[in-house]
Amino acid sequence: MRILVLKGGAIGDFLVTLPALGLLRSKWPDARIELVGNARAAALGVGGGYLDAVHSQHEARWSALFGATPLPAALSAWLAEFDLVLNYWPDPDGLLGRRFPVRAGQQYLSAPATPTLAPAARHFCEPLRALGLSTTDYRARLALPKSAAGLPASRFGLASRQRPLAIHPGSGSPRKNWPAARWLELIGRLETPVLLVLGEAETESWSAPSLGRLLPPSVEVSRNLPLLDLAARLAQCRLFLGHDSGLSHLAAAVGTPCVLLFGPTDPAMWAPPGGHVRVVRRGDTLDAITMEDAAAASAAAIAAMR
Repeated sequence: MRILVLKGGAIGDFLVTLPALGLLRSKWPDARIELVGNARAAALGVGGGYLDAVHSQHEARWSALFGATPLPAALSAWLAEFDLVLNYWPDPDGLLGRRFPVRAGQQYLSAPATPTLAPAARHFCEPLRALGLSTTDYRARLALPKSAAGLPASRFGLASRQRPLAIHPGSGSPRKNWPAARWLELIGRLETPVLLVLGEAETESWSAPSLGRLLPPSVEVSRNLPLLDLAARLAQCRLFLGHDSGLSHLAAAVGTPCVLLFGPTDPAMWAPPGGHVRVVRRGDTLDAITMEDAAAASAAAIAAMR
């Protein structure tokens, strides 16, 4: 059995497909499952055993799928190797769907790229009902390879109850972010080491000079770690605090308890499912969430671990 999945998007967009990929892997444990999409994010799926190979969605060859002329022979032959093609790419005009099946006996399934069922993972599981596959467990789970799981717990060398609390103060949109000044105030109140996770989107607003002056010495700043390494670090943290972001989905997928601050987006759709995830929302803007709201939710999450 060979399966090809077409799925674009960023880290969170990939991670919400893990339950669907898990259904495929459970049904066909020896299948070769390949994915065309965000190669950096989908590498997590290879490491977690969901995928066997990943192809970047930015390769020029895929543009032929949306054209009107016959497919190049090499691409057509490669696509014909798959018994099942599962498409989550946008296809508003049906151009992509008209390409499949490329051979007799090949099965083609698709779902809209934008979720219409909540949580988002449910939407991506829905087309698999045609294969007799279904679930009510939409929690993403990511088991790390031994090479990643073997990373040191943290540079602090603390016992499990004193492991760092991870904070990611960014997301893909400034509208989804709690004010930086409140994050800094919260960090100052915490009586625990903090792992401050920064990506490319936070480089400007969390510049190094200002951090050096405002952050307590117990804060470790992590910038742009490879995703598997970051996943391992998050798995070893006591708690994760963040927003509606891909890294929040990553923390939840490796099993770290999460407190997530939501505003303009719907947590019913976009919060990672699972009892280890707590959502704080006070309206359509993050400004409505107070320091006391975030501190109380964090304290409650920590108390629940005892």
